[in-house]
Amino acid sequence: MELHDVRVDVPTNTPVVLLREANGQGRTLPIWIGSPEASAIAGAMRNTTHQRPFTHDLMKDLLIALGVNVEQVLITELRDSIYYAEIHMKQGERTHIMSSRPSDAIALAARMGVPIFANDALIESEGVILPSDDDPDSDPEELVDEFRHFIEAVRPEDFREAQ
Repeated sequence: MELHDVRVDVPTNTPVVLLREANGQGRTLPIWIGSPEASAIAGAMRNTTHQRPFTHDLMKDLLIALGVNVEQVLITELRDSIYYAEIHMKQGERTHIMSSRPSDAIALAARMGVPIFANDALIESEGVILPSDDDPDSDPEELVDEFRHFIEAVRPEDFREAQ
């Protein structure tokens, strides 16, 4: 997945991070997140530095100081309208997989330059195809309308797994 953008969903005024498939159909996985996490991810995307380390910068510095190599971030599932993620790490010969909120895992991945993956089944069920930003035929207002329609039409039961 590519960390495509952090935007604000206009009707709800809620930040959403957009992860786009690097290969395949180019589907985008929208994940709604909190404002502090959106700011942390956007800052990492812009390589913003601060006089004192923020939480995710501190996490990165601690992991490096302890000799832990973050290998990847994996967005694993959507359960009861909540996304889940894992941070895959290695320290020497030992591997560690830590459960994480996707926003924290993405913020860390953006700072450390590690790949972000999402389970295929998740992309299949939740991924949406958005027109490319550089597509001369794409109308930003139309894109927003389509996304708004998607948001308004989605129901909690759409996020539940089939029994």
